[in-house]
Amino acid sequence: MNAFTPPDDETLLSGRVDWVDAAGVARLVAHPLSGVDTEYPHATGAVDGPGDVPPPSEQHPVFYGCFDWHSAVHSHWALVRTLRLFDDHPERDRIVAGIDARLTLENVAREVAFFDDHETFERPYGWAWLFALAAELDRWDDERADEWSATLRPLETRIRSLLARRFLGFERPFRVGTHGNTAFALSLVLDYTRTVGDDDLAATVTETTVDYYGDDTDAPVGYEPLGWDFISPTLTEADLLRRVLPTDEFASWFAAFLPDLGALPDPVAVDDGESGVALHLIGLNLSRAWCLAGVADALPGGERTETVRASAVDHARRGLGAAFTDDYAGSHWLSSFALYLLTRNEGGIGVEA
Repeated sequence: MNAFTPPDDETLLSGRVDWVDAAGVARLVAHPLSGVDTEYPHATGAVDGPGDVPPPSEQHPVFYGCFDWHSAVHSHWALVRTLRLFDDHPERDRIVAGIDARLTLENVAREVAFFDDHETFERPYGWAWLFALAAELDRWDDERADEWSATLRPLETRIRSLLARRFLGFERPFRVGTHGNTAFALSLVLDYTRTVGDDDLAATVTETTVDYYGDDTDAPVGYEPLGWDFISPTLTEADLLRRVLPTDEFASWFAAFLPDLGALPDPVAVDDGESGVALHLIGLNLSRAWCLAGVADALPGGERTETVRASAVDHARRGLGAAFTDDYAGSHWLSSFALYLLTRNEGGIGVEA
């Protein structure tokens, strides 16, 4: 596994990437860039018969790579985000050519048509990343981004139309450490609403968040991971609440939610020989790191804040040290998680109301 780490702890948690050189940018996009055009291997759902599985590129001509739809979406997010953040991008021409080829009106129309027949496909994780991609395009002041945004909009609009009926109306959240996690999806959707200025949807997401989580106390963070988690149910919830509560209210909520910070888990050890679903735990370390760093930024300071920040550093270093594995079970998605952590203060993440 190839290490990719900032030079010091302050830089590590800064959420800024002005220290990253061209080689670092190339490392960040290498796997997403190759993955978005890698059609196989590919995940499939239930198979009803021998002719029931058309090629991924037929069903999803934009997002057919990276083993599954959601990973293809957030790999596009990673590519677009690096184009926005790095002026002298070493892979700019290759990225642009690939997105231009995939992101066409015809291809997007076929993606929309699939959702017409499969309304819960990739709910909520893939939906959330689609909104993150749309928000990134909206945030980037560039003619090409405007063109891509306009081309993607029918799919953005289709999934937007499904939110209230197929996601936000649930009676309870799903507190899992994998794709079904409600808090992570709400975080990305909320960031999207604030980026694009959708105040009505932002209010609905905020109300849903407080309804689901506002009274939570004594979270069992020490039980994690519960399986092959790649996000922390506990810390992801805290990262969501710091987006919606005023500073003083969040500090009080967090004190009741995690009264004993000694229960914060250590980073999960992932051996070099691990493969397959075990690589989820690398993502768990990365996602814990960005949640802890965001929570620390939202707290008023003092010993509890420093304890949270120190845990963020430990998780970030462990996660980044393993994130750039060449094992496709991890490489098709982990670079996006690394980028999310490293660029969390470069706009679009944790957007303030």
